[in-house]
Amino acid sequence: MTPGIAYATLAYVAWGLFPLYFRQVAAVPAFEVVLHRTLWSLVFVLALLAVRRQWAWMRALWGQPRVLGAFALSALLLAVNWLTYVWAVNNGHVVDASLGYFILPLVNVALGYGFLRERPRRGQWLAVAVAAAGVLWLTVQAGRLPWIALVLALSFGFYGLLRKVAVLGALEGLTLETVLLAPLTLAVLGAWTWQGQGALVQSDATTLGWLALAGPVTAVPLLLFAAGARRIPLATMGILQYISPSLQFALGVWLFHEAFDPARLAGFALIWAALVVYTLEGWHARRSSLPA
Repeated sequence: MTPGIAYATLAYVAWGLFPLYFRQVAAVPAFEVVLHRTLWSLVFVLALLAVRRQWAWMRALWGQPRVLGAFALSALLLAVNWLTYVWAVNNGHVVDASLGYFILPLVNVALGYGFLRERPRRGQWLAVAVAAAGVLWLTVQAGRLPWIALVLALSFGFYGLLRKVAVLGALEGLTLETVLLAPLTLAVLGAWTWQGQGALVQSDATTLGWLALAGPVTAVPLLLFAAGARRIPLATMGILQYISPSLQFALGVWLFHEAFDPARLAGFALIWAALVVYTLEGWHARRSSLPA
């Protein structure tokens, strides 16, 4: 499991630092940023496939409509997640977005239990219960339905489930997802360019450079995530997930100076405590399994 944990950890650290990137393209509308993420991610993964000469898998796909349908659904979930997240970051809701990724581990555990028959140990359930108490407290403190958080958690939770059971590897799966999103992406960007609108004709070279960088910035963490998801249980993915929202929370409060009610700190403290409980439980379980 060690390589899977390493891949997932790197992915979550990268996602935790995403607000730093999206603030560089804040002048571009969220929907257009998502289109560029799709376009440049496709360019990036096709370049990787070309270097590796890894094309044979594509020919077999056209006789597998169920596989294409599953990846069409995962591509849609990914697009919804991207759009919601970019809009949240660029409209001063980084802390709300971080709440969504604090909820996500609970969604992962529930999906693993309900769909994959994963059975967490008692200590792991305790960690989930502590985290759930923290999320409930944060929701009550917000005083309203946290729609940003719920959309982010549910969309990426089901995306992770689909990628875990997918028949394609990390690179092939991401390529197929971006290929399926490409027709809409190219049509919209092409129409805007033809009309003299959009970032491709109106933005300066610096902004265009940041948008092109969306390819590797988007693709590399997703490849790491998919590689990790295929190697470790969803419950473990769920706990490692806390790395990302913790970093996002820190950026939102201390770097971007978003308003934060001190009463909400208790909820975040419970969630961080859950991570400690889960880590200690896993360490104890590994020690107990070693031969005397």
